Amino acid sequence: MSDEQLFLRSKAIVEPLVDKFFVWPHTLAPVQAAMNLAFLQVPMLESYLQNPKVHVAASNNPELRGGYFVNIPEERADEVRDLLAGIKRDRANMLAFADAIAKGQEILRANANGFDLTPLYSQLPKELNGLVELAYDTDNQAQLRFMEPIVYKSGLYSEARQSVQLSLEPGYERPFILSTPRLSSPDVLDLPLPFRHQGLEELFKARVHPTTLAKLREALELNDAQAKQLTGLLSDRPSLSPDRHIDAGGRIRYFGHACLVLQTPEAAIVTDPFISADSTAGDRYTLDDLPDYIDLVLITHGHQDHIVLETLLQLRGRVGSIVVPRSSRGNLCDPSMALMLKHQGFSVIEVDDFDEVEFPGGKVTATPFLGEHCDLDIRAKSTFWAEIAGKKIYIGADSSGIDPMLYRYVKEHLGTADIAFLGMECDGAPLTWLYKALLTIPVSKKLSHSRKLSGSNAEQAAAIMTELGAGEAYVYAMGEEPWLGHVMATTYTEDTYQIKQIDEFMTWCKERDIKAGHLYGQQEWRW
Repeated sequence: MSDEQLFLRSKAIVEPLVDKFFVWPHTLAPVQAAMNLAFLQVPMLESYLQNPKVHVAASNNPELRGGYFVNIPEERADEVRDLLAGIKRDRANMLAFADAIAKGQEILRANANGFDLTPLYSQLPKELNGLVELAYDTDNQAQLRFMEPIVYKSGLYSEARQSVQLSLEPGYERPFILSTPRLSSPDVLDLPLPFRHQGLEELFKARVHPTTLAKLREALELNDAQAKQLTGLLSDRPSLSPDRHIDAGGRIRYFGHACLVLQTPEAAIVTDPFISADSTAGDRYTLDDLPDYIDLVLITHGHQDHIVLETLLQLRGRVGSIVVPRSSRGNLCDPSMALMLKHQGFSVIEVDDFDEVEFPGGKVTATPFLGEHCDLDIRAKSTFWAEIAGKKIYIGADSSGIDPMLYRYVKEHLGTADIAFLGMECDGAPLTWLYKALLTIPVSKKLSHSRKLSGSNAEQAAAIMTELGAGEAYVYAMGEEPWLGHVMATTYTEDTYQIKQIDEFMTWCKERDIKAGHLYGQQEWRW
C-alpha cells in the first residue's frame, strides 16, 4: 500500500504556526514577531491563566468577537501554562529584544532633540547593537531604523518556532487566529518542520500530482504513528475541478474575500489568495478550482487576511513568483514582505508604484494604495492593474478614495479600466486592534478609534470610479463569508453601516449605467 498513488484530500486544513500561534506577517517577521510575542501574546496567555473561564466566556460572546481572548477550555489550562513557560524559556532573546526596542524608543524620546545622535548609540541596550540606525526625518523626529536583513541572520529569526498542523475541515468555525494558540489533539497531525521544508512542498503538490505514502513519509520525516495519521488526509483520487483551466479568451473568478483568479489559456494570476479548503460547500470556489500552475501571485498588503500563509504555503511549487509591494526598509510598522517570503522558499518580485511585471500574454502594473493603515507610515501596500486577454482590470483591494486625484493619475498613466474591484470595509478596526504590540507609547481609546483600518465608503468608491472611468465595478465581500470567520471575526447584517454604504454605491452605479455587483461566494466573468 505504501506505493499506491495518493492525493492530498480537498478537505485537508493546513495551519502554519509559530510558537503554536497561527502565523501572520507580524508574528513571522523577526522584529515585529518579538514585539507581538512580548507585548501581546505572552500577556494574553498570562491573563488567560489568571481566569480561563473569563476568556472562554468572552470568546463565545458575539459582541466580543475578534477580541484578544484565548478560547481554550479550562481543563487544558496546564497545557497553556506549559506553552507559556516554553516561550519564556526558549524565546528569551526575542522577549529581551522587544524590551530593548521599547527602551531604545524611550532613549530617543528623552534625548533626541535635533542635535547629533552619535552619543546615543552607546546608551542603547546591547540587544540593539548592530541591528539599528538612529535617524531623524526632516522635521527632526527621531526613530529607530531596523536593519531587517541582518535581524533575520541574528538569531532572532528562529525556524525552531515554526510548525504545521494538519487536520480535516471540521465543519465548524476554527478559533480566532490572532488570539488562540493551537494545542495538540488526537485528530491533528503536528509536524515540527520549518515552513520552507521541502517535504511540505511535496505534500502540497499532492493536491495536483499523485505521490505515495512512502515518499511522503520520507519527505516529511514521519514516524510510524505520524504516517498512520497522515493516511487519513490522503485519497486515492484527485478532487480537482475539471474546469479549472480555460481553452480560449479570458476569465476572472472570484474566490471570496479579496481573492481573484485571472486566466487565459497561457497564464494565470491570483490576487491575495485566501482560499477555502472545504469542497463540500458548493457555494464557493476552493483550492480544487485553482489552475495547476500560477504564473504570478499578487499581494496587495501585509494584513492577515491578504497575505495568508495557510494558502500561500500550499501553493509553493505551483507558483512562478509572488509580487509584493516594497517596504520602507527598517520602519517598525512596515516589515518587508519580500524578505519574509524569501525565507519561506518563495521566488519574490518586489515592486514600487508603476513598476511592470510581464507574464505570458499580458502584464501587471503596480499602482498606488491610499490609506487603510491607521495613518501609519506603511509603504508596503499596492493596488494592481492587470492587462490580460484584451481587458484592463483594476485590483483595488482596501485602497481608499479619500483623495480621488490619485486615481486620475492612474488613469492618465494606464488608460481606462474595463473593470474595477474595490474594497468597502469602511468602518474598520481601530489602530490598537492590529498594531498595539508595536506602539511603545500607550494611546487613548479615543485616539485609537479615530484611526481605523478602513477602506472606501460609498462617496469615496464613487470618486474612484469617476476618476478611473471604469465601465464595471465590483465590491469584495470583505469579511462577510462565514467560512473565513476564524480570520475576519466580523458579523454583518443588512443594517450594518458597511452594508448600507455598499448598497448606496450600488445605487450610484445603477443611476449612471455602470454595471456593478456586491460579491459573495463565487462569481465568474468570461470574454
